[in-house]
Amino acid sequence: MKALFRTVLFTLPVLCASSLSAQWISFGLRGTGSIPTGSFAETNATASNAVLIDGAKNGFGFGADASVGVGMLGVYAGFDHVKFDCNTATCKTDGTYTLQGVTVGVKISPLTTRFRPFVKGGVTFNDLKGGYGGSSSNGLSTDKTPGYEVGAGVDLTMLGLVSVTPQVRYIGQNLKAKIPDVIAPTPATEQGVKYFSFDLGLSVHTPFGMR
Repeated sequence: MKALFRTVLFTLPVLCASSLSAQWISFGLRGTGSIPTGSFAETNATASNAVLIDGAKNGFGFGADASVGVGMLGVYAGFDHVKFDCNTATCKTDGTYTLQGVTVGVKISPLTTRFRPFVKGGVTFNDLKGGYGGSSSNGLSTDKTPGYEVGAGVDLTMLGLVSVTPQVRYIGQNLKAKIPDVIAPTPATEQGVKYFSFDLGLSVHTPFGMR
């Protein structure tokens, strides 16, 4: 027992030092399929100033990510551009909502070689644009408001430094709609814009040490 205890005490610092020496950087592009949820997906019979951002349908878009880390812990920055279909009175006849913004956060993944599951969470800064009342001249927009995202996925390494990266994320934020000549200058009520994102990406990671 004493010999085992001494072995563990000797091994733990070695493993910690090895993990800390594993520095890495990665860059990736991804395609995105998104499913709105909550009030963002609800369809109201008539448009009203109380509910301006609703009726969103499934969306598609693209994004990019860059990450840097040491050992299991990393930080990342991301970009998203997603178009949601919309078929309610608050949208144009052929209306869409376009959500765009950036994210910064933390990513955690174990130090394995070919199969690296990960979890991530960050702060989003997104805005939304669309049409209102069936007219292309009525432009709905919002300020960039802080929100959040949480997600999980896996990096599947292929051909050395290249990885295929499927992931799922949940993104949420409260946004205030601004519509010229429809809403007074006083701030409108915040409305939830939340959705699930299913991503498939391709990334290149550059190891320093062992990654």
